[in-house]
Amino acid sequence: KDFSLSNEKDAHASDSDENSERGNWSNKGDYLLSMVGYAVGLGNVWRFPYLTYQNGGGAFLIPYTLMLALAGLPLFFMECSLGQFASLGPIAVWRILPLFQGVGITMVIISTFVAIYYNVIIAYALYYLFASFQKVLPWSECFSWADEFCSKTRLVSDCNTTLDGEIIHANYSFITSNNLTCMNGTMNYKPVQFPSEQYWNKVALQRSSGLDETGNIVWYLALCLLLSWMIVGAALFKGIKSSGKVVYFTALFPYVILLILLVRGATLEGALDGIEYYIGRQSNITKLMEAEVWKDAATQIFYSLSVAWGGLVALSSYNKFHNNCYSDAILVCVTNCVTSVFAGFAIFSILGHMAFVSERPVSEVVDSGFDLAFVAYPEALSKLPVSPLWSFLFFFMLLLLGLDSQFATIETLTTTIQDIYPKVMKKLRIPITLGVCILLFFLGLTCVTQAGIYWVNLIDHFCAGWGILIAAVLEIIGIIYIYGGNRFIEDIEMMIGKKSRLFWLWWRMCWFFITPVLLMAILVWSLVTFSPPTYGSVLYPAWGTAVGWCMIIFCVIWIPIVAILKIVKAEGNLCQRIVSCCRPTANWGPYLECHRGERYSHVVDPKKEKEHEIPTVSGFVY
Repeated sequence: KDFSLSNEKDAHASDSDENSERGNWSNKGDYLLSMVGYAVGLGNVWRFPYLTYQNGGGAFLIPYTLMLALAGLPLFFMECSLGQFASLGPIAVWRILPLFQGVGITMVIISTFVAIYYNVIIAYALYYLFASFQKVLPWSECFSWADEFCSKTRLVSDCNTTLDGEIIHANYSFITSNNLTCMNGTMNYKPVQFPSEQYWNKVALQRSSGLDETGNIVWYLALCLLLSWMIVGAALFKGIKSSGKVVYFTALFPYVILLILLVRGATLEGALDGIEYYIGRQSNITKLMEAEVWKDAATQIFYSLSVAWGGLVALSSYNKFHNNCYSDAILVCVTNCVTSVFAGFAIFSILGHMAFVSERPVSEVVDSGFDLAFVAYPEALSKLPVSPLWSFLFFFMLLLLGLDSQFATIETLTTTIQDIYPKVMKKLRIPITLGVCILLFFLGLTCVTQAGIYWVNLIDHFCAGWGILIAAVLEIIGIIYIYGGNRFIEDIEMMIGKKSRLFWLWWRMCWFFITPVLLMAILVWSLVTFSPPTYGSVLYPAWGTAVGWCMIIFCVIWIPIVAILKIVKAEGNLCQRIVSCCRPTANWGPYLECHRGERYSHVVDPKKEKEHEIPTVSGFVY
């Protein structure tokens, strides 16, 4: 079979594209907004502000900025350059180093796991979005679903008081019935839960006691999950040509909502207290002496930029060859980090008001992750006038932040299929894209059972952690130390033009030493400080932790398996086989012949390959 264009028209490509077979972005804005949408996700809103508060406030921005420059940006630039140079997805791009092709497979499998549970979180946002269409928010009071521990204020259980000149310790009901008053500083409080917390657990999730108790599928969450997959499928039915237009709304409108929430929050009583906890006078510069703070900064940068997931390579592979991927990488990374800081002000201003209204310190109302998005912040919004409007805006923002990240993740999977079976994708792009969405919907049904939140937390704990770190470490070692960092720089200069040695000095320092060392340090730290997964106070059964280990092993096992298969298929003795597998394949280089120049004049034209082959050669002069 050859790759020659057939009469079938692929919606993914158009006649005006530079690469008429794979297709290109319609314009630069489509690509940049897709990258911003992919990088800017839920973590920018529900994790970064909490980490900043926890790690010294404004002082945390120092290690955060340093880690952006030393670890985040170098990897981001590398992946963007790699995808754009070869115009290939995260698996096929490893023609650059066949021995490490399993790294690409690991990235795609992890992206698949993440796509399954990430859309469940989008389904939660959809459910709360629909629940906001009520005159009174259903989590604003302790309604019929609540138990005796539900309360909007702290309830005193007992305290010290004076009776007939003697100090006694008494039950609070006794004290109130006898018109007595508690002595300052002696009150003990009942363990109460906000209405929003009970609504999240009892109504939204119908949460069971643990992973052992699966329970039933929560039908309204299943319908929200189906709707979220329908939205993703509809946005991607023409690949980048359709998703590139959708992101103009899904990537930009969250900023409008964040600005509205910030303006509203800043006008509330107590807002200044919240912002001071976040980044103001409460900042603690001595926190920078703690290793945990630097580890948190590096980890947050690494995950928030979405490096080593395969998505950056996939999205960049649709760029025109001479696109300036250097300036793109800097623009997207800076935008991502500024968004995180900006979101913190919107979050903490309203949490500060909540603390003021409930007469509690800000530290008692601040949380991260699910508890921030679906408990603390909704509780704060319920205290505002016209609360359904603010609730709608917040969950609509979460929905959009999740969707454009999900678009890029699914595009990573379809790009992988396209690289392996280009003719099939040309004819059947829409059915295959819809088929991927349907399959992942059914796989996600486990996550909308009554034990679903435990599964979501388990996948996040294992798959989105070490697997990505391992892939990132091997990626940078493979490209810089085996393929050759200087050679890779020459490849980049073919796209963006010749640069001075001074220009590359920083990137060489990072790629050759600083970034790999930082990534290894984070990986080792994560392994050393590993603790079994928990959800709140709920411990996971031993078999649950075992399933988590099996998932991560399934993700990374392809790295040695593919390496062994490549070595077995190569020719010569063992040493010669390993050396041949560490050289690029005969078809490695720019996708189009017009871009290959003298350096890659030897490259085998992909149009003359069989569509399913990614050959490994035993060596050639380069």
